[in-house]
Amino acid sequence: MPTRESEIVASVQQILDQVRQVIVGKDEALLWALAAILSGGHILLEDIPGVGKTTMALSFARALDLEYGRIQFTPDVLPSDIVGFSIYRKESGTFVYQPGAVMTNLLLADEINRTSSKTQAALLEVMEERQVTVDGVTHPLPVPFAVIATQNPVGSAGTQLLPQAQLDRFMVRLEMGYPDFESQVNILRDRQQDDPLTQVREVSSAEALLEMQRQAQSVHMADPLLEYVTRLTEATRAHPLVLLGVSPRGALAVCRMAKSRAFMHGRDYVLPEDVQSVFIDVCAHRLFLAPKAKISDTTAADVLTGLLEQVRRPDHI
Repeated sequence: MPTRESEIVASVQQILDQVRQVIVGKDEALLWALAAILSGGHILLEDIPGVGKTTMALSFARALDLEYGRIQFTPDVLPSDIVGFSIYRKESGTFVYQPGAVMTNLLLADEINRTSSKTQAALLEVMEERQVTVDGVTHPLPVPFAVIATQNPVGSAGTQLLPQAQLDRFMVRLEMGYPDFESQVNILRDRQQDDPLTQVREVSSAEALLEMQRQAQSVHMADPLLEYVTRLTEATRAHPLVLLGVSPRGALAVCRMAKSRAFMHGRDYVLPEDVQSVFIDVCAHRLFLAPKAKISDTTAADVLTGLLEQVRRPDHI
């Protein structure tokens, strides 16, 4: 008779197997993306065009049977395109709310760093509040709700840097990268005829995802691990190469992602390894490095890796 733990692992594996049919050779990115969705967070995919960022979002929407929306950001996209607007109906003499792009379960915000700061702020506010207010009337977003935002590297034509406060709203920042030789051969072979997206089956549902989210966040995290996360995040704030360290929101994100990782491994308790595994991907985009870090060619990931080695982990939990 299958145990609860084995059923959870099997459910997670089913979802990942469906997405792997389309996204080849990127298992780690898929794992963290699903963990972020189970954590109720949002995902920022930063990479060059053509490596599968948009396809990954669509694959998760199909496998999880979620209502899917997409908005292609350009300089002329307005906040009302995102949150919606009110239109006057002459027949009834009333204003009627016309939903914007965010009224969906999984929203792909494509090339978010190509639009204006005002439009970026409108989306990121919705991500945090999970509701929109138009003409004084508040409209809750559908549940579950997650944003997968993509951006091309800063320096590409027409892009602008997302403010640090807005980056902090994303649970994780992931990079896809080019596929390895064997993976690219498989991609070329599989796309000779059919679109692999047509092979992705629905193996979950919005209701099942909500229950998985609830179970994931009910995973036990002992006080020594909470203290460990606090020591790690405080160490980022005191680091000589860091001007702006991990915020309390970032520390909460580490805890939520650690719980999701434990849940995906069929456990109802968090281990120090869970915290260590998620720490870099959750926190790297939240650090604002000092200029001397660039001179020494030190990245945020380098800083966080060093802290994981320096900060004492709990001896027992």
